[in-house]
Amino acid sequence: MTLFLDLFSTKVAYASLDSFILSVNKLIVNPLITLLFALALAYFLYGVFQFIANQENEEKKTSGKSHMLWGIIGITIMMAVWTILGLIINTFNITEVNPEEGEVKLPEYDP
Repeated sequence: MTLFLDLFSTKVAYASLDSFILSVNKLIVNPLITLLFALALAYFLYGVFQFIANQENEEKKTSGKSHMLWGIIGITIMMAVWTILGLIINTFNITEVNPEEGEVKLPEYDP
């Protein structure tokens, strides 16, 4: 009888907000950043191909230049974000980052 009642009872899984955010970061955000970086690189390479393949057609060469420019802008923005994160980590002398636990270890403060 308890097995029958157990089938209809509500199962609740408890998780902390930190673990949820870390899971979203690990499973959604990081792959999305990789995908966007790959798309920016593909867009740039498409522009290079379009520019080289259409040397006679000035309109398609201009379109290829535009694709290359926007691809470089996208890659530059993403690299700037990584650079800013690196500067923050080096400025605050962060020695260890544990994203699974949501912890950042800083050196001891000695005034």
